Amino acid sequence: MSTTVAEARIRLIDRVRNLAYLHSPDEPFTLASGRQSRHFFDMKPVMMNPECAHLLGVLIHAEIDSLGAVDAVGGLELGAVPLTGIAIAKAAKGSTLRGFMVRKEPKGRGGRKTGNPPGIEGSTIRSGDRVVLLEDVTTTGGSALKAAQRLQEMGCDVAACITILDRQEGGAEAFAAAGISLRPLILRSDITGE
Repeated sequence: MSTTVAEARIRLIDRVRNLAYLHSPDEPFTLASGRQSRHFFDMKPVMMNPECAHLLGVLIHAEIDSLGAVDAVGGLELGAVPLTGIAIAKAAKGSTLRGFMVRKEPKGRGGRKTGNPPGIEGSTIRSGDRVVLLEDVTTTGGSALKAAQRLQEMGCDVAACITILDRQEGGAEAFAAAGISLRPLILRSDITGE
């Protein structure tokens, strides 16, 4: 029996609430963006959970399918790496969907076999490829937008960014300003009720 998109979303909200969410009303968390927040989401336990990996695969592919032809998926280390594996593993039989990762700091040895520029690793990414970025949590969108810019400089069409969770703190607006659709699987308000 297959899992519907609606079922996957409901179950993912519950699993994120139980596995990834911390709330601290008195001592805010410092996020990767440098912002302070009462809400913290660590998606690693979600991405490494077998049930959640299935749910993420269902939801990511529903988004990819709605975008039309996509050549490759990937994004910034570390969060996008397990998501890329999930997306490729859950691709339809016979799919040619390729995966890649963007290093925050390029290493000199990456891309030798693939022809990718330093910092873009995994499958070969070519000018003209239509790619989708993956992200675990989106706050301001700054890091993923830097990755998008690198891919665009290579001649890629960045169709969208699929994120597990949009914290609803300006990321969607930043992506819209860059002409890229942000496609959250769930929202912070789905978890917190705020």
